[in-house]
Amino acid sequence: MTPSQQTPATLLGSERPLCTEYDVALLDLDGVCFAGEARVPHAADNVNAARAAGMRLSFVTNNASRAPQTVVDKLAANDIIAETTEIFSAAMDAAAMLTEHIEPGSTVLVVGGDGVRQALLDEGFQVTGSAQDGPVAVVQGWDPAVDWALLSEGVYAINAGALHVATNLDATLPTERGFALGNGSLVAAVVNASGKEPLAGGKPFPGIYTRALKRAGGTRPLAVGDRLNTDHVGARAAGIPGLHVLTGVSDARDVITAAATERPSFLHTDLRGLTEPHPEPVRVEQGGQQWWQVGGRRARVVDSGLELQDGGAVTTRDGSPTSIDLDSYRALAVAAWDWADAQEARGRATALDLPDIEVAAP
Repeated sequence: MTPSQQTPATLLGSERPLCTEYDVALLDLDGVCFAGEARVPHAADNVNAARAAGMRLSFVTNNASRAPQTVVDKLAANDIIAETTEIFSAAMDAAAMLTEHIEPGSTVLVVGGDGVRQALLDEGFQVTGSAQDGPVAVVQGWDPAVDWALLSEGVYAINAGALHVATNLDATLPTERGFALGNGSLVAAVVNASGKEPLAGGKPFPGIYTRALKRAGGTRPLAVGDRLNTDHVGARAAGIPGLHVLTGVSDARDVITAAATERPSFLHTDLRGLTEPHPEPVRVEQGGQQWWQVGGRRARVVDSGLELQDGGAVTTRDGSPTSIDLDSYRALAVAAWDWADAQEARGRATALDLPDIEVAAP
């Protein structure tokens, strides 16, 4: 399937491993290839195996602070092979967007760090940190060094007529201590002072995927991510099927209750999903009852609750998450999505009664 075709908002199957069914993977980084300073189980082996199988790789990230070589070094520390030409960040996305709006060689004020600065230089722009240099644009991306003074330089330039471009609008940034201020929150401060909305790149906008794909080459792309509201919203908007993994932010319950705009096309606990076939979901009837079957597991919705044929109603027991296997998870997701779509078609807004779910890794 190419990006020009509409990707169905339901689960798909593949008789072949995804790394041979699709010719390029657009991989998110944090929560997929690594988790902060921690390794993600099965990430290195399966990313490297996908490459060995002939799949092209593009590492697509909303993190605008890192230059490509820094990302390559980070991946190498996690035993994942990558080249600088395979990195596509939100900073690079913003710089590419800017080429459509201002002349080559123009001066751009950087409200950000090395990642933004390098991306702009690579596109042939001049960079500055002062509004007094008369920049024609301001590119704003998250960096720990961004402070009041630099934000104010951005406001001065925008109020003088410079175009404001944000690398992404993520309100928060996950850290080991919890969620910190993300670029979107700092962009909001500049907008509040300037009164002008920026052009925005990064996820969940589809442009970052289409531009990354153009650089990577290939005609059958697959997006891989852990966040529904960024990775998979952006992929779906770009018409690209997605593989969701449970090694990052969005959990199994989030996936099962996902809106149509957020739904991945394939589900796995981790990046082994890149190198394995995926069973096709099928609707089956038994004893007058309709079920969705994936592999050897069947699921359906009964009275706003989910039920597994072999496990009964999916409910909370003793306050603990309900533990299920991978194909049960897939069957529950496709059953829930089918039910939600039918409810919406009837103009109903009934929510599923669903506990927290833990998917046992195969």
